[in-house]
Amino acid sequence: MDYVRLGRTNLKVNKNGFGALPLQRVSFDVAKELLRKAYNHGITFFDTARGYTDSEEKIGLAFYDLYPEIRHKIVLASKSGASDGETFLAHLETSLTMMKTDYVDIYQFHNPAFVPKPGGKDGLYDAMFKAKNQGKVRFIGASNHRFDVAKEIILSGLYDTIQFPFSYLSEAAEKEIVNLCETHQVGFIGMKGMAGGLITDSALAYAFLNTYPNVMPIWGIQRERELDEFISYQNNAPILTNERLDKIASERQELAGNFCRACGYCLPCPANINIPNAARISLLLRRTVPAFFLTLASQEEMARVDNCSHCNHCIKHCPYGLNVPELIKVNYEDYKDYFKRLDGPHAVSQ
Repeated sequence: MDYVRLGRTNLKVNKNGFGALPLQRVSFDVAKELLRKAYNHGITFFDTARGYTDSEEKIGLAFYDLYPEIRHKIVLASKSGASDGETFLAHLETSLTMMKTDYVDIYQFHNPAFVPKPGGKDGLYDAMFKAKNQGKVRFIGASNHRFDVAKEIILSGLYDTIQFPFSYLSEAAEKEIVNLCETHQVGFIGMKGMAGGLITDSALAYAFLNTYPNVMPIWGIQRERELDEFISYQNNAPILTNERLDKIASERQELAGNFCRACGYCLPCPANINIPNAARISLLLRRTVPAFFLTLASQEEMARVDNCSHCNHCIKHCPYGLNVPELIKVNYEDYKDYFKRLDGPHAVSQ
């Protein structure tokens, strides 16, 4: 089993984190089974957020009866998307209540468009620092998708960790963020290791991220079979064979650059288009063909692409510089062609 120390912190965790965002989609009983099984098989890092509806509450209910015996053995990381200090502190209190704990190991600013700093008019960093002095937060972190903001977070010296997308589809800019973290002793929490669902080979994803000693990957877990896959890699870690390296090269050629990472910064769309789905539908259908995208509801949702007014809200907010209106248009044409190849529109039951 491989471990990673998160930057300058004293947190040493299993290099196999549990991303709890998908727990929103399962019952409390299922969530408890997944979380307990993860812990019982050595997973010690659990990531959630105030914005993930009942995810924090499910973590609290899953582990509360094991406190205080296991509390010091696990790392609970959560996030607040607050825009001012007062709201931030209210979010933190809710996080503590939901997770039934007196402190959060890592509390993060959730995807801020700027770097909160001491003395800022927003009051965010001062509120975080106050909470840390009170013992309610052990380490200060931030999650982000913007390269310029991520670099400033790392170089500021104010943050213990950063959470940033990283997978084998990542390009030089993402790798630079990873290397900067290693140089400046900032813990790197790698999200979207499966590239928002575009990567379908978990062993390959795991093998790639395992070659970076300072990267702490978190995997979004919703089903037991997904958890079982990542547990199985702990004592039998996949390695990057020549065959796997060839597959990475092939998928990078297919996907690198002009693909949506599903970060959601483009939302809400004034035309009510589900841009992350619309911008990736062609790739998703070629690679996974999830039944959800064939339903009548999905077809109606995709049809909203025709309502795009080219307001450029999405272009202005995309941290990857994508021509989003063109991307969703091309994807929608591919989507319609997919149904033509099925000999006319079809739908599966919801």
